[in-house]
Amino acid sequence: MSGLSLTARRDVFRLREVFTISRGSRTEQNVVTVEITDGTHRGWGECTPYARYDETVEGVIAEIEALPMAGLDRVTLSALMPAGAARNAVDCALWDLEAKRTGKRVWELAGLAKPGPEITAFTLSLGEPASMRAKAAENAFRPLLKIKLGGEGDMARLEAVREGAPRSRIVVDANEGWTAEEYAELAPALLRLGVAMVEQPLPAGKDEALADVARPLPVCADESCHDRASLPALKGRYDMINIKLDKTGGLTEALALKAQALAEGYQVMTGCMMGTSLAMAPALLVAQGGAVTDLDGPLLLAEDRDAPLQFDAAGVHPSEPALWG
Repeated sequence: MSGLSLTARRDVFRLREVFTISRGSRTEQNVVTVEITDGTHRGWGECTPYARYDETVEGVIAEIEALPMAGLDRVTLSALMPAGAARNAVDCALWDLEAKRTGKRVWELAGLAKPGPEITAFTLSLGEPASMRAKAAENAFRPLLKIKLGGEGDMARLEAVREGAPRSRIVVDANEGWTAEEYAELAPALLRLGVAMVEQPLPAGKDEALADVARPLPVCADESCHDRASLPALKGRYDMINIKLDKTGGLTEALALKAQALAEGYQVMTGCMMGTSLAMAPALLVAQGGAVTDLDGPLLLAEDRDAPLQFDAAGVHPSEPALWG
């Protein structure tokens, strides 16, 4: 594409309530919004810089603004920027711009089947057992709950959530918060309580023990899996991967990672950082037909983009062109 101009800015969205994981708490979400225009059409995308990967809003904006615009397209982008949040926002904006220019939807441009709604997990943040029981009961009508764990008292928290939501399917995210010994001790209880999957129980880079312990329920790689280059190190340790566009560096690599992971026998989960409907819209194309979808970001916000994604009993629905794609 030629004659393009780009802008990147910080946008801040309030959360419905304090959100806590094993690494900390927050009450608002800072995202970076990228807009690319050819003078007639505008495409946009969103990313969430993540401190766990040494990303900051300021650093991501600077990285994006330093991009050479001459000849920029999705192919050249992958050579100009590493996988990560910055590339994600630009890649998704380029997909949206092409859709606007051609009058086609992104799923058509990517050669995908027409997408439909996907049941998404709803995340319960880390807290005391009583508060997590109450929050689980409040959301017991949801078919899939994702529980943030990763600290002392996790067993009591999980028992409390199961009491609050006895019929919901549950997946657990330890956010690298356990040791191999703690995971081995907790695994039988996870099975007893009907947990369907555990996500990233051990720290990335220190997860080799997973190759030597029984995995009675699927173990999903999150922080240990970024893009296709991550896959060789996961063999024998994980059964599922969590694809997040802020890790893959955009929709382009996410679709390629999904195809390769499935070919290698992994189940696929599609997840998200905290973000708006603009961030979830491209991820929903990756989520189609996956084992687990976790695209609840907008449900955790007190405010969202215009023309937001729709959530109902059928799940999260694909975006309208007014939003993205």
